Amino acid sequence: MNAQPRPAMAAEKKKPLGKGQIVLIVVMCLFVLICTLPFINVIAVSLSSKSAILRGAVSFWPVEFTTKAYDVIFSDKSMFRSLLFTIEITVIYTVLAMALTILMAFPLTMKRLHGRKFFMMFVVFTMYFSGGTIPIYLNIKELGLLDNMWSLILPGLVSTFNVIILRNFFSGLPYELNEAAYIDGANDFQVLLQIYLPLSFSSLATLSLFYAVGKWNSFSDALYYITSRDLQPLQLKLYNLIKGSQAVEVTVAEGNANDLSASVSESIESATIIFATLPILVVYPFVQRYFVAGVTMGAVKG
Repeated sequence: MNAQPRPAMAAEKKKPLGKGQIVLIVVMCLFVLICTLPFINVIAVSLSSKSAILRGAVSFWPVEFTTKAYDVIFSDKSMFRSLLFTIEITVIYTVLAMALTILMAFPLTMKRLHGRKFFMMFVVFTMYFSGGTIPIYLNIKELGLLDNMWSLILPGLVSTFNVIILRNFFSGLPYELNEAAYIDGANDFQVLLQIYLPLSFSSLATLSLFYAVGKWNSFSDALYYITSRDLQPLQLKLYNLIKGSQAVEVTVAEGNANDLSASVSESIESATIIFATLPILVVYPFVQRYFVAGVTMGAVKG
């Protein structure tokens, strides 16, 4: 006689949420709101009219909807020139930074490298001590890199934190794969290219995004080293726009200009923030799934 089939698991009643889980969900929702509401407010301001901004009527929804601020941005050729230049230096910086990070992290995992603990300690030392802003500026000046694209790429090309993450990830891979490859006649570059890199795609994608986002959001290096308008990245252009908006507000407060100019500056400022943030928001979802695997697996071993 055949046994009666068990009821499907889907039919079983789900356990009710505990108090701790409810508190955790509420806290997470609050954090999500804290992170998203300012961005939503910026979007609303960029799509609101000048009079609505002056009245302070804009919160999280556009008031008297208008796209005039975006029309001004898209009609500005210098804005697109800064966007393309920022993409260029971000791509070049990320490729070179990842290449150097890999070439530094891989040897530090080799047991036959004499003095690798000393080299690792030397790498960690740079996390706590640096020459400072003025010595770095003087160094860039002596190298003739002022007002040059490479002044935005070469300084800080390798992140010590990223080297440690990748080195720990490499160390977590079975060392027997390395030894087997050497027995089969492979050299170091073949082991790196054919074994380590294919197995480290999650960490490589995560660190690449770290480098790309860091370079995309940076403006202080351009502020120090760049004077030409043609070499201004997008973030520096946004910084100058905000600085100019603050100057207009001071003029308005002193009664030397009308309030209308200040409201125009604020709407264009918000639209420029969206314009500068949108490319990273488009790229991020494609790399997000590698974040947990890339960072946690690279942080397990010391």
